[in-house]
Amino acid sequence: MRFLKRLLIGLVAVIALLVIIGMVLPREVAVSRSIVIDAPAEAIFPHISDPEAGEAWSPWLGRDPEAVVTYGEIAEGEGATMTWSSEHPQVGSGSSEITEVLENEFVAVALDFGDMGRADATWYLNETDGGATEVTWGFTTDMGAGPAGRWMGLMMDRWVGADYQLGLENLKALVEEGGT
Repeated sequence: MRFLKRLLIGLVAVIALLVIIGMVLPREVAVSRSIVIDAPAEAIFPHISDPEAGEAWSPWLGRDPEAVVTYGEIAEGEGATMTWSSEHPQVGSGSSEITEVLENEFVAVALDFGDMGRADATWYLNETDGGATEVTWGFTTDMGAGPAGRWMGLMMDRWVGADYQLGLENLKALVEEGGT
């Protein structure tokens, strides 16, 4: 009986410790990846400011050719929207809206994943001296006030980072091959 009591006390202490640590973990999580594309910013910008053009390099839509994708009335730039729905667990369902654009330099996108939450994505295009462009794709999200979400935030870079890298590599190949 004494063993069970100690085991229970130990289990409660571990759970309390995990909750306390979870509460001090960062609430906001950020992930970003960069790549250098051998092209000027104006050759890259149309691929990130037009949601429909994003289908050609998207790391997620390539996983499910059966995904249902719908675009809003505004085709590109601020206010352009896209919704998607997929049974594939790595694609899921959601919507995006371009919220801010600085031509050939910056694009901001609001993402809504329904029950999975909301996030913001950003694109930065910085031309280099050699005529190439460094493209940085970033993602930020609020993991919530609870410790479970904050513990999950520790895995966000692993979960999203590889997809962002793949998307950037797809975009690089598309632009450098002169694709539209």
